[in-house]
Amino acid sequence: MDLDLAKQLLEAERQRLRRLLATTSEAKLDDSAAERAAGDGDVDAAQPLEHEAIDSAIEQSLHERLDAIARAEKRIEDGTYGKSVESGRAIPDDRLAIDPAAELTVAEAAGRHRRDH
Repeated sequence: MDLDLAKQLLEAERQRLRRLLATTSEAKLDDSAAERAAGDGDVDAAQPLEHEAIDSAIEQSLHERLDAIARAEKRIEDGTYGKSVESGRAIPDDRLAIDPAAELTVAEAAGRHRRDH
C-alpha cells in the first residue's frame, strides 16, 4: 500500500475514534447523572450502573484501537508497515484499505481469534 495513503487512512481513523471517544465520555457523564438520580426509588438503580460499565468497556476498546493506530504509524516509520507482526508475511492492500492498522493477515487473525475463544 502507498504509505501516504496509509497515513491518510490512519489519520481519518484516529479522528473518527476521537469523535467516538467524545461521545462515549458524554454518555458516561449522562449515566453517572442517571445513577445519582436513581436514588429516588422510581428508577432501577442497576440500569445506569450497567450502562456505565458498557460505556467504560467501549471507551477501553476505543483506546486500544488508538494504540493500534500508533503502532501502525511506528511500523510506517520502521519500514515494516504492511507486513504481519507475527509472521512478516505481506498483508494485502485490500485488508489495509479496510483496516489500515491491521497487524496480521486475515488467516493469522482468524487463528488468533480461534485460540482466544
